[in-house]
Amino acid sequence: MTWLGTCFWSTGILLGYPQKMEGSGRVILVNRQFAIQYRNSIQKHQKIRTAVISNIFDAHGEVAAGVADVEAVEKFLTPEWILQCKCKISSASVLLVDANLTPPALEASCQVAAEYNIPVWFEPVSVAKSTRIASIVSDVTFASPNEDELIAMANALSCASIFHPIDRDSSKKYSTESLFQMLKPAILVLLEKGIKTVAVTLGANGVFLCSTEPNFTRTRLERTKKYGYNGSLYDIIESSCPSSKFSDALQTQGSSHLLAVHFPTLPASVVRLTGAGDCLVGGTLASLCSGLDIMQSMAVGIVVAKTAVETEGNVPSAFSLASISDDARLVYSAARVLFHQSML
Repeated sequence: MTWLGTCFWSTGILLGYPQKMEGSGRVILVNRQFAIQYRNSIQKHQKIRTAVISNIFDAHGEVAAGVADVEAVEKFLTPEWILQCKCKISSASVLLVDANLTPPALEASCQVAAEYNIPVWFEPVSVAKSTRIASIVSDVTFASPNEDELIAMANALSCASIFHPIDRDSSKKYSTESLFQMLKPAILVLLEKGIKTVAVTLGANGVFLCSTEPNFTRTRLERTKKYGYNGSLYDIIESSCPSSKFSDALQTQGSSHLLAVHFPTLPASVVRLTGAGDCLVGGTLASLCSGLDIMQSMAVGIVVAKTAVETEGNVPSAFSLASISDDARLVYSAARVLFHQSML
């Protein structure tokens, strides 16, 4: 049995992921309390396949090719269903949409988000589907493409194939600065088209967090939940990762300035790489929902992604706040302003 609908964590909402139900009522990834509270936002179907993805990995453990069957998402998460759930979405701190949604469903999601002034995070999913950003770009606050998805998105928004993937031949090693300079033109296209913050994921090379928004390093969500687990997360990260670290960049940043910050990864005992990107976004969004700023939240996201690659499953079964805090402190301390310059 497959469950489809809006998926909630903290005060955030995700659209696009099918949830699988196995055995006699055991729900994977959706607990009983959630199912009861949001039962009107979930569709249950006996004869629809749970989404299946088959990946081929290269010698470095990165995905080289993949085939996905997400008929459940495309067929049942329709614009009509999304609009029917708008009362639930309206209470969210942030709306995460992934590109498995059809373009009309993405547009309906962004329509609801705009109506209730909810920031939207766009997760591209794949190179082919990342181009679905074109119809909703002006409504997207955050986007998290990898290098190839970034290039595809920039080409789609430019209506031309003017950007090309970086040659990742094993004999070529690029410095962090060189890599950013090669990706900067494509990043600027996304920012100029309206996306407020672009987080380019670089695998083992970390993340480029980029924006032209004033004071973007202090970006926080307007609606947050600082109690329970979220409150504990907020307190421990706020203490270990002081927001004052990037105050110098804030003093000179204006609307015509591009600010890019590089967040490195931490050494990891890699078991498998699947799930790392999803956990990075999930950890970042959970942190934003707790009240942390974007810089602190990205540090947490990278730590959660590290935990993901060190486990057999796609998602770690449990997290230690103390461990997250210790690792987040290391990532946050090593993060540095890579580019800060007027674009005039």
